Amino acid sequence: MKAIELNRLSKRYGKHQAVSDLTFSVEEGEVYGFIGPNGAGKSTTIRTLLNFIYPTSGSAKIFGKDIITDTKEIKQEVGYLPSEAHYYENMKVRELLNYSASFYKKSPAKKKIEDLSERLELDLSKRFEDLSFGNRKKVGIVQALLHEPRILIMDEPTGGLDPLMQHTFFDLLLEEKKKGVTIFFSSHILSEVQKMCNRVAIIKEGRLIANDTIENLTKNQFKNVTILLEEGQSLNLGLEGIIQQEQIGQTLSILFRGDTHALIHALSQQSYRDLVIEEPSLDEIFMHFYQTEPNGGAEQ
Repeated sequence: MKAIELNRLSKRYGKHQAVSDLTFSVEEGEVYGFIGPNGAGKSTTIRTLLNFIYPTSGSAKIFGKDIITDTKEIKQEVGYLPSEAHYYENMKVRELLNYSASFYKKSPAKKKIEDLSERLELDLSKRFEDLSFGNRKKVGIVQALLHEPRILIMDEPTGGLDPLMQHTFFDLLLEEKKKGVTIFFSSHILSEVQKMCNRVAIIKEGRLIANDTIENLTKNQFKNVTILLEEGQSLNLGLEGIIQQEQIGQTLSILFRGDTHALIHALSQQSYRDLVIEEPSLDEIFMHFYQTEPNGGAEQ
């Protein structure tokens, strides 16, 4: 079953097109990355999926249910972690989480809240208004997980967490993944996405510009080529598929996208001191897409 399906989903605010014709799907049990810088349309997409705002056009489903007509049923299945957690300021954390739990038919045991809070080092006796940004994020994490959701939708989930707590958070996500929970992971921190996700979508100015597996994005299409040249030597391969080329001193760095056999053949016709061909990071691929891809649809 598809956990999430978007069909030409669009959202406009006046003259500003925040999201345009988004069409993609997420498989049940998948960890799916949704990446782009601030302002790209990630949070707007998530808020539309959760029926916090209405789409201007298009449609979307979660577990086959329409996000507008079936929103009450959907919310029973979703754990949502916003980029910034805002709750009732004067409530103690324990009161707030128990109140949140009361909204779900599948009422969680208090032990779940206690266990999660202990692992996240969250003080349940404190008032929400007295918490730091990082501790507020911990409240959001517990609130998202306490009712054993089928799908987690997370918007910039590690903001405010220190490195040790980020490690604990990812351990929790891996445990949810093993249970078969679908995770929709929106972030601008690409190392997080590369570590956690099966597939990734890249969004630019509200449009989808790439949608593929991490493996295909990093292995099948791109190569980092580093060539150590002789002193005073320069090299111009004249090869189709060279996206970036920069020479500093005797080191020539190339980002290549295309036929690896053609690349190796072209290099075999040249002289140089040393050669390294390796997979680029997702960060490098993302920057390439974001700097060079025109606005338009992406292969689904």
